[in-house]
Amino acid sequence: MDSGQSYIVYYEKKDVSPITAWEKLQQNLHGEDFQQIYNDHFPIEVRQLLSPWFETKAWTEIDPDNLEHEGYIKGLFVSFVDEIVSKSNSMVNNEQFVSKLKLIDTAKLYKEKYSQNPKELIRIIKKCLESESLMAQQNNSLMEVNVKSSQELENIEIMQQMELISNHITHTNEIRMTIQSDIDSFNILYSECSKCTQHLQHMRNQRMSIPQGPEIERKLKQEKELYEGQLKTQSLSLNNALCVYINKLNESLNLLSPVQAHIIDKALIQWKREQQLAGNGYKYMKDIDVIQTWCEKLCDLIWITRSQIKEADRFRVNLGRYFELPQSCEIINTLLDMTTQYLSSLVASTFVIITQPPQVLKTNTRFVAEVRLLIGGKLNIHMTSPVVKVSIVSESQANQIIGRNKPDGESCGEILNCTGKMEYQPVQRHLSTNFRSMQLKKIKRTEKKGTESVMDEKFSILFSSKFFIGNELQFEVWNLSLPVVVIVHGNQDPHAWATVTWDNAFAEPGRVPFNVPDKVPWRNVAEALNMKFSAATGRGLSEESLTFLAEKAFRMQNVDFNHMVLSWSQFCKEPLPQRSFTFWEWFYAVMKITREHLKGPWTDGAIMGFIRKSDAEEMLTRYATGTFLLRFSDSELGGLTVAWAGSNDSDAYSLHPFSAKDLSIRNLADRLLDLPYLTKLYPDIDKNQAFGKYYTQPPNISTPVTSNGYLKPLLVTHVPGWGGPGTNGQGMNSYPNTPQNHMFHVNSPGNCSIRETSSVHSEPVNNMMAFGNDSLEMDFSSNLNDISHVDEAFF
Repeated sequence: MDSGQSYIVYYEKKDVSPITAWEKLQQNLHGEDFQQIYNDHFPIEVRQLLSPWFETKAWTEIDPDNLEHEGYIKGLFVSFVDEIVSKSNSMVNNEQFVSKLKLIDTAKLYKEKYSQNPKELIRIIKKCLESESLMAQQNNSLMEVNVKSSQELENIEIMQQMELISNHITHTNEIRMTIQSDIDSFNILYSECSKCTQHLQHMRNQRMSIPQGPEIERKLKQEKELYEGQLKTQSLSLNNALCVYINKLNESLNLLSPVQAHIIDKALIQWKREQQLAGNGYKYMKDIDVIQTWCEKLCDLIWITRSQIKEADRFRVNLGRYFELPQSCEIINTLLDMTTQYLSSLVASTFVIITQPPQVLKTNTRFVAEVRLLIGGKLNIHMTSPVVKVSIVSESQANQIIGRNKPDGESCGEILNCTGKMEYQPVQRHLSTNFRSMQLKKIKRTEKKGTESVMDEKFSILFSSKFFIGNELQFEVWNLSLPVVVIVHGNQDPHAWATVTWDNAFAEPGRVPFNVPDKVPWRNVAEALNMKFSAATGRGLSEESLTFLAEKAFRMQNVDFNHMVLSWSQFCKEPLPQRSFTFWEWFYAVMKITREHLKGPWTDGAIMGFIRKSDAEEMLTRYATGTFLLRFSDSELGGLTVAWAGSNDSDAYSLHPFSAKDLSIRNLADRLLDLPYLTKLYPDIDKNQAFGKYYTQPPNISTPVTSNGYLKPLLVTHVPGWGGPGTNGQGMNSYPNTPQNHMFHVNSPGNCSIRETSSVHSEPVNNMMAFGNDSLEMDFSSNLNDISHVDEAFF
């Protein structure tokens, strides 16, 4: 690892994939894009074969026209040519012969053409890389537009299918109305026929007493036969119309089925999965309000279809008095059962948790959650104000609930304020319950086996409700939250978040709660870590940072991790070599201190962070005195250390790590300002330029501010034996009780590639400051023992 990867533009994107920047460019750009960028002055073969080298240089910070950068540019040119030669010498296969010749010719050309003017070549390379970056950003923007366009297209397609179903249902309703009209006509005709039959029977009974009886009887008989013929014709017509109507209803259900499957089994499942990934920092794209609109429209269509099927059953009963309708009863009942099932599935699936409970849940701590019934504004459900009940269930209880598809009073703990009525907001069309002050008072845990701990145990918050639709259908809906780890103390946070992070990242669809794989490909782990770190700190991890993490997690170096799998035990159970903490505990502590105290500098790219101490000091020996970088400590949890180049070419020093407590007392920028011998942020960035906006007071203020007769103290960072505030001008400390240079010792680095160097330490001091009749006594020994790495003095 050479220099400056924290500043490369590729790594400043918030969602960096765990692949190299060059691979990402190849995915995002087309061949013609590269042809526009590269030429004989900077061949694409050189860019490809040396891509790891390019990605470790601070190209965005290099200015070929800045005279102060000339020394760095000359060194960069020499390093570049040497890297080309080294790469060509390593290519021994026959398949690489052409590429090897290309590299040899390029190195020779660069030496001849640019040795006296290296900044011209650096200018060409910088321009090409900037063009790369610009094209990649444009392509990323286009991809985002495509994602949005894809979602808009999905919405259009769903609504078009709904409109098609709606038109079909409208046509079916026209058939229903026609049948109803025909039935009315049939009833009238049947009534007339009955009257004629009765009249005919009466005439037969009175045939002897009425002179014209036979003639009247003959006419009535003809009239009856006419009626019966018409009734037979109409009955056949009605039978056929009812069959057509039933077929149309069946078609309606066939049209509804794929739409409902898409909404419930794809869109809602995807939203829930994205909601779970959001627990790791994923910015999910699905809009639940759009899905709600689909569900509401679908609910209307199912309910109308159900009403039409019930009308078909009424027709069947009505016409069954006059003639037989074979199998129609069975078919209609089947269709009615299907619509009830569709409606039940829709209602159950649309009872969703909008705001998940915290996945690391501390007992006796208030927490919030929100549930919503997406179709609550339909079918007058909101008029009944359903009550939602909340309980906590264990993993085994969650399995039992899913197995029988119904909760049965399970609970393994006590939650306060665990019931609430669903309220309807007509403007948003939301029927929801906001639980704002729930508290977990008690929890019953299962017996642990082997190396299991309470932070490995997963629970779930169960939400359930009952209500009626149309005074005929009762629904019991429920939903389980994402897995929850219950803790009783803040020191259980890291391991609990390891359990949650692993589950969120690697849970598989349709799993048995809450099973997750024990081993996962490193590329997937890297993606999860990057997502988590980016969400917490504002900037993602570079490929070099991910490689560093892989080396730490696998406890090995210089291997290809892309095809390796990481176990849960390696992730958060087994301590790192010669350490008392695990990989996850180290990563979590780094993420925590960055989020809470280093977010600005990290987002700016001013913190290199993920680099070994030996590599950092080796890099710094090639730079000017006072050049420094910031890295996360390997030995201290959540520690940030400063490494800097000394006055000799072989000297490099590391300050004992700053802890979160240190940075809460005095921020990083002010501490760097206190150390005047730190002048350039690696590789060549002025310290004030990099950190000036984070100073809490202007530089060079030495006059203390007084208030009410007291002198306001100012805490500063000072390393004994080095120049800084309070020195006598010769690098010696001027405070009376501060240890002098003879107490300070640092091992000088040797010439080997991996060197053991001591961190810079100092002793705590007690200072007495008297002003007139008042005296201010300050004993900082206790605080400084905690800080341990700096000599804190007050002015």
